[in-house]
Amino acid sequence: MEISASLNVFGERLELCSDDPITGFLRDGCCNTGDTDTGSHTVCIEVTKDFLEYSRFKGNDLSTPVPELDFPGLNPGDRWCLCALRWLEAYSHDMAPKVFLTRTHQKALEIIPIELLKVYAVDLN
Repeated sequence: MEISASLNVFGERLELCSDDPITGFLRDGCCNTGDTDTGSHTVCIEVTKDFLEYSRFKGNDLSTPVPELDFPGLNPGDRWCLCALRWLEAYSHDMAPKVFLTRTHQKALEIIPIELLKVYAVDLN
């Protein structure tokens, strides 16, 4: 697998999204991506109860643990690397969670405009 450069939406070093629970397509705690990441798990979000319910309704239950996949289930307040298209879909339904731009991979910009991400950013001054 070819790994993309580990850079955030500002072209700077990509910061850790979460190591508790461990996240990322590569399960390295960062929203790193590569050529086999067809879902583009590149957007570091702050999980909310509303988003978890929305995601479950859309067929992706992120709150229920799946021990055989070493997935503990997510809780409000957790950070998680979300698929860029899922974030955009949630946005179109007014359910988009907040994002951490310094922890979001630059590849997310191929799907989501930076201006839109900035509206939902929790780490902009």
